[in-house]
Amino acid sequence: MCATLARAAAEASSQDAVDWPARAAALVPRIAAAADEIERTRRLPRDLLDALHDASMFRMMLPRSLAGGEVDLATFVRTIETIASADASTAWCVCQASGCSMSAAYLAPEAAQRIFGPPDAVLAWGPPAPGAEAVAVPGGFRVTGRWNFASGSRHATWLGAHAPIFEADGSPRMGANGRQLQRTMLLPAGDATMHDIWDVVGLRGTASDGFSVEGLFVPEAYAVLRDAVDERREEGLAFCFTTLSLYASGFAGVALGIAQPMLDALIDLARDKSPRGRGLMRDDVTVQAQVARCAARLGAARGWLLSSLEEIRADVARTRRPTLDQRMRIRLAATFAIHEARDVADAVWNMAGATAIFSGSAFERRFRDIHTVTQQIQGRAAHFETAGRHLLGGEPDLTFV
Repeated sequence: MCATLARAAAEASSQDAVDWPARAAALVPRIAAAADEIERTRRLPRDLLDALHDASMFRMMLPRSLAGGEVDLATFVRTIETIASADASTAWCVCQASGCSMSAAYLAPEAAQRIFGPPDAVLAWGPPAPGAEAVAVPGGFRVTGRWNFASGSRHATWLGAHAPIFEADGSPRMGANGRQLQRTMLLPAGDATMHDIWDVVGLRGTASDGFSVEGLFVPEAYAVLRDAVDERREEGLAFCFTTLSLYASGFAGVALGIAQPMLDALIDLARDKSPRGRGLMRDDVTVQAQVARCAARLGAARGWLLSSLEEIRADVARTRRPTLDQRMRIRLAATFAIHEARDVADAVWNMAGATAIFSGSAFERRFRDIHTVTQQIQGRAAHFETAGRHLLGGEPDLTFV
């Protein structure tokens, strides 16, 4: 074990010099070539997964003690955006798994090494499930439930099941805040029954399927309380931020990575396309104005998100903990970026006309993908209400902040 950890530490030291967006850019041709297969099979193909693992894409947010990158959020967004420019489902899977992997910072070293030590390690989970339960027994918990929307679950080596804790007599285990305690139960993927539910409009390749277990024993060392400062074992700056901030930022990167290629493709189209009875699109003053506005909107959204992340990181390097204002700013900037990207995609779709509707065009799949992003928890418009209530001095719902 000591030799393994020493080797991991040596490998991690080399991660400091990694240009993660450039590493992702080198994968873009391979990801783009697999996009049709990803769409058709609703899975990331094995050879692409191997390439992603070889490039350590699933290890960006792991601790350096596990040969991880401990990447800062701004770099993470740039990397995810680059991947999404080739295929949004691939970017979504990498982003989701990266948030899950941050749980390593809260695990005992032996458990973390078992889960994340293998080079092909991927942890996947979805949101909490109604009716799930973890009943305390000697040495751990008996876990029962069914969880859906587990993005990347089909290539995951471990799964996470969020579950409320019950005592052996059936009474809920309460926390100091008066609420029932919940933990995420980490279990080998082979111990769960998978359910194929992911027949959807967009992000088809994420394989966000369901899984279930019945009375499965999970040792206490594998029941993690995410984002609990008093249980964090890693001191890296990356782990001063919550998984919620990472998900918000990363999925904004997915949205930006979908919209920018759509705009670029429209600009190329406009140079040569002549809609029936009209001149070249590029000479249409309405198209000119809309293209300029779209470019400005994407640039402004991307710029505010990245500058916010960089400024907050510099401050947190001193304080070691983001304030509520800073966490709220990340949520707002990310939500704004997602919705600006969606609006730009809609504008591009309309300008492209009938060209956009054909399968295999630069527009059709991305249009479906961006609208699926905004239907997910991280992209929902209700986050604007949360941020607005906070800005106005109210008591906001902090569930996703």
